[in-house]
Amino acid sequence: MTELEEVSVTRKGQITIPVKYRRKYGINEGTKVLIDDAERGIFLRPIMRLEEQAGIDAGKYDTKKLKKSLDQVREEWR
Repeated sequence: MTELEEVSVTRKGQITIPVKYRRKYGINEGTKVLIDDAERGIFLRPIMRLEEQAGIDAGKYDTKKLKKSLDQVREEWR
């Protein structure tokens, strides 16, 4: 059974995600979250940054350079 937890909404429409879920899903300050408007309600899903998905290769590559290189390759294929 799914565990439910109640949180409050502020005047500005903000909520605080409980610490156990932030830790479990790696949600830190600045983490982007997708809001999924589903039939049963809304669901929040963290968007993992490229650096967080790198795993063993984390820190080996400069993501800005990789993205620039990828953009150049895409332009060449157009």
